[in-house]
Amino acid sequence: MELNELTIKEAAEKLAKGEITSIELTKACLARIKETDKKIKACLTVCEREALAEAKEADRLRAKGERGDLLGIPYIAKDNILTKGVKTTAASKILENYIAPFDATIIKKLKEAGAVLLAKSNLDEFAHGASTENSAFGPTHNPWDLSRVPGGSSGGSAAAVAADMCLFALGTDTGGSIRCPASFCGVVGLKPTYGRASRFGLIAMTSSTDVPGPITKTVADAAIVLATIAGHDKNDATTPEAEVPAYGKSLGKSLKGLKIGRPEEYFGQGVEKGVRQTIEKAIAKLEELGAEIVPIRLPHTKYGVPVYYIITPSEVSSNLARFDGIRYGFSSEQVKDLKDVYVKSRGKGFGPEAKRRIMLGTYVLSAGYYDAYYLQAQKVRTKIKEELDYELEKLDAIITPTQPSPAFKIGENSDDPLKMYLEDIFQEGASLAGLPAISVPCGFSSGLPVGLQLIGKRFDEEMIFRIASAYEKMAGWQIKPEI
Repeated sequence: MELNELTIKEAAEKLAKGEITSIELTKACLARIKETDKKIKACLTVCEREALAEAKEADRLRAKGERGDLLGIPYIAKDNILTKGVKTTAASKILENYIAPFDATIIKKLKEAGAVLLAKSNLDEFAHGASTENSAFGPTHNPWDLSRVPGGSSGGSAAAVAADMCLFALGTDTGGSIRCPASFCGVVGLKPTYGRASRFGLIAMTSSTDVPGPITKTVADAAIVLATIAGHDKNDATTPEAEVPAYGKSLGKSLKGLKIGRPEEYFGQGVEKGVRQTIEKAIAKLEELGAEIVPIRLPHTKYGVPVYYIITPSEVSSNLARFDGIRYGFSSEQVKDLKDVYVKSRGKGFGPEAKRRIMLGTYVLSAGYYDAYYLQAQKVRTKIKEELDYELEKLDAIITPTQPSPAFKIGENSDDPLKMYLEDIFQEGASLAGLPAISVPCGFSSGLPVGLQLIGKRFDEEMIFRIASAYEKMAGWQIKPEI
């Protein structure tokens, strides 16, 4: 096994024993990026010099006796997460040359833990998409099939983990943007509870559902990363002043006596036959492990997509208003007056999907339409939340497919925005309700990875880690793509 193929847990053990150094580990990952990224295009900025300096410092600290699960572990961060002194573009032309003046809270926490930042990863522009085709710098390719999308919007991060360019990556999940690419790329993707990890330093998309989280090779690794990035932040009022659990302690516990809900609405029309069969086999394995599978109904699930795509463009239109060609980012020089600065800078700086969402959101929030659309959407969002909370009072988790189908071809859905929006149909419920959810590899359909989604109670990541880890250990999906 090459060093870059190690999991966080395996690498940490070898580092602790002195069998390898962080410099060696980091060089192995950088070599892998140079070898494969010209095909995959997962990275927008590679921080080779900075990464080697951080790895050298991690080795120095370890030699002095310091320890830590992430000390000297190389990772990649999605390029909508601020990194001081390193370009943060949000995969957009308008921020093409923007260098962040400070670190996001989660980056700061990883620095304090001694993790090594290798690169910034590609995404759909401002995280608007489910395929990583909407980037101003071109699409990322799925390591399992280079003609297919890696999912989105955290597609660069998921592809990088699947291709062993790093030991873990950071993504952001607004309506499935960690879980979708995790499913398509055959890796583990965690959307924590809303507020579990700070949003401070994230380039905002939908402020009421944005959540940063890890994309990893194993469930145990996701637990390690979450334990580091979670917690209260004075700069983010949505983070509770609550102790962060020792997530690793929940791993390895028996599933006997646990109740897992199987919602009828997630297994019906629209789910590819191969995906449904793969998920059913995974459910059977959970039953073998002692879990009780309980049929449930979530009738408001069908409203998740329309609700999400009213609320999200509304918040997008507000959050993107700051990119006006005045304060930072791209500014058109061929202008006559102030209005011309706004119009030409935003017209040239934003891509088609960003413009589409700005227009939708502005329309929905305009006088005469606010009550008819936005207010109604918020009422239905409350019903979706109440429905999930009600079922989870009686259950330990809910199980669903992560995606209705495996990864599609690059360009296949580009001309059909509505079809692209429907890609998130199974993930938007947990996002709108602010619940934790994880996608775990559970097999293949037509030779492409399929993800299993587990949704848990609010701030109960421990339970979904416990179930996902038990399944992962029994199923043993460790197949890697050939690149």
